Order: sequence, then C-alpha cells, then structure tokens
Amino acid sequence: MKRIGVLTSGGDAPGMNAAIRAIVRTGIYHQLEVYGIYQGYAGLIEGKIKPLDVGSVGDIIHRGGTILYTSRSEEFKTEAGRKKAIEQLKKHGIEALVVIGGDGSFRGALKLTEAGFPTIGIPGTIDNDIPGTDFTIGFDTALNTVIHAIDQIRDTATSHDRTFIIEVMGRDAGDIALWAGMAGGAESILIPESPTDVDKVIERIQQGHARGKRHSIIIVAEGVCSANDVAKQLKEKAGIDPRVTVLGHIQRGGSPTASDRVLASRLGAKAVELLLNGEAGKMVGIRQNQIIACDIEQILTGHHHIDPTLIQIASQLSI
Repeated sequence: MKRIGVLTSGGDAPGMNAAIRAIVRTGIYHQLEVYGIYQGYAGLIEGKIKPLDVGSVGDIIHRGGTILYTSRSEEFKTEAGRKKAIEQLKKHGIEALVVIGGDGSFRGALKLTEAGFPTIGIPGTIDNDIPGTDFTIGFDTALNTVIHAIDQIRDTATSHDRTFIIEVMGRDAGDIALWAGMAGGAESILIPESPTDVDKVIERIQQGHARGKRHSIIIVAEGVCSANDVAKQLKEKAGIDPRVTVLGHIQRGGSPTASDRVLASRLGAKAVELLLNGEAGKMVGIRQNQIIACDIEQILTGHHHIDPTLIQIASQLSI
C-alpha cells in the first residue's frame, strides 16, 4: 500500500481535525502518501481530492469543525454513485480510505468495503451514539459546552427564582443530557432511554419549593421532545412559567478539549495501522481506555446503551 485517503462525513464534531492530522502524519511516518477528500462522499464522487503533507495539517489540532468540510450525499447511497466514487479513488491511485463520521458515514464505508475497496471508520459525532465504543470524537467538547451554559443559566435562575429548561442535542441518544445534567447539578433530566413523566418533574419542583428551593434546572434531550413542549405542560398543569433555552448548534463548535484531541489522535493512528495490516470494514473505538477495532457491520446492527447506573445516580443526586 502506497496511498490512502481520508474524508469527513455527516455532522461535524470537535476533534475531527485532530483525527485528520493523526491520519496524515501517521501515514507519512510509514512512507504513505495521504490524500484528503473534500466535502465528504459528495466531494468524493466529484473528485475533490488533493494530496496532504505534514504542513497541510499543521496548526489544526485545536480547531473545531473539519478542514476537509463535510456534506451528506444522496447520490452515494446508490450503486451508481458509489461506482463513481470508486472510479475517482482509482483515478487518484488511492488504495484505501479512512472515513470519520457517524453511523450514516459507516454505512457508506461498509458499502465501499463490500465493493472491494478497503475502508476503516472512525466515530466522530457529538451524540456519542455509536455502539462498540465508550466515547466518540466530539462528545467531551460538546458536553463541556453544555455544562458551561448550565453554569451560566443557573446564575440567572438563582437570581430570579425561576425554573429554566435547557434543550440539548443528541439525536436519539441521551448521553449529552445525562452527563451534562449530572455534571451541572440539574434537578430533572429527560432522556429517550428513561423518559420522565412531566408530572414527576412537577412533583420534584414542588418538593424543592416546600423546602425553600426557588429555582430549578431541567435538561431535555431533543430525542424526547422539545423544551417548549415541556414548558407548555408545566404551565398548563402546575402554573409554572419556565424560561426555555435551546442550545442548538453551538454544541458542535468550538476548540476540542484535551480529551477529544487525544482520543482523535489515538483513533487516527490506529486506523492507519489497521490499513497497513490489511484490515478493512472495521471501526476503531475506545473501551475501558483501550483502543479497539470491531466490524462495522456489527456496529450498524447493534444498539447504543446508556449505563443505567448513571441514570440512577443522577436521580439520587437531584433530590
């Protein structure tokens, strides 16, 4: 193997640049040529491919987003689209590919592997919803962004004796909400994996009022419902008039934390190592602080689970 490629696909996540840097520099260290594919699978089909050298990835480890840009491609989901993509890879002499992204990106990677083109996946998504790995690139940074917002909102909640509802991202997973809610001392956390009845939220708020607590923070994962829906129910059922904050895409941006930078670097280096060893159709991940590799097909048929003890602890601490 002499030449490999790297692309980022789907939603961006802080730490993707650190992974790109690791792939390029690890590849060059092992005498490989590394090419960057710009704008994801759509850019691959269009041939937006350029060589990357050591200088190309200098001073990017601290930057959020992705220097390769990203997009979603309906055309790549078709056999004809993937055929065009493989033709572009062959045209540029690229013999293997590393794909950084979420489950949708991995489906594309698996299709390439099945078509005879070696591909390795790296989990990059703030949602932390990929089975087979304890953490995904970007989750820790997004988590700290949310915690910072909770801390700031709590100052106002305390000053005005108010209930605040904060809606966080996560798609169908509640990791961001659960971890941020626990770290931020939220009084109630609503997640898809353990949906909380609004009546219980009201009961908890009223119990707090009874012992002199005049403010509350409620964290809502977008996979449950919108924060505005919860606010409406609190108003209608209990006369509570909360303030709503939807954090939105600020959770995806910003300089990656040290944890995300190190994780991305470890996963990027491992991805190149797997390709050099003739592996394909694998995802690299981390379990119990050990870098591992597992079949992408297994990942796509598996289910992400939250540690139930975290839910229990969060409930106990928020009394």
